[in-house]
Amino acid sequence: MLASPESCPALVLNADFRPLSYFPLSLWPWQEAVKAVFLGRVNIVSEYDREVHSPTRAMRLPSVVSLKDYIPAARRPAFTRFNVFLRDRFSCQYCGVRSPAEGLTFDHVIPKSLGGRTSWSNVVAACEPCNLRKGGLMPADAHMFPRIRPMQPTTIQLQENGRAYPPNYLHESWRDFLYWDSELEQA
Repeated sequence: MLASPESCPALVLNADFRPLSYFPLSLWPWQEAVKAVFLGRVNIVSEYDREVHSPTRAMRLPSVVSLKDYIPAARRPAFTRFNVFLRDRFSCQYCGVRSPAEGLTFDHVIPKSLGGRTSWSNVVAACEPCNLRKGGLMPADAHMFPRIRPMQPTTIQLQENGRAYPPNYLHESWRDFLYWDSELEQA
């Protein structure tokens, strides 16, 4: 049975054949991929067996596309809750417990009530029990110190951290492009 077009997203690679993003994985719905092909913005690298048809044309859906123009990575990642969790590898920085994003909170190492800023260097991922236990106390007063000193990550560091969290579904045509720089097995 053929897959529906909705289950055929395209992996989007930069012009250097690296994914635009690992986490979330840079995927376009099939409609966006087909539109980009017709506008001449991408090259088709790999295709699904699934075809779509117009009244005058049939086309296999792209499974991997590469941009024709290189998009440089942002020099500095945006300061967002998700990027803090990704920097901290989805782990509470006080007890070390790993959790999905929904199970984590933002903690100000130096509490806002004591002049702490909402910035890369003062915010860490924390589980709810640790965040409640620390409350509005300074780390020394709570006897709770972050495992790693919070700092602004580079875009490359966030991409590397993101590679540790593959999505639930990876089409076989994507595999050569997602882990291209990982160590190869020796025979």
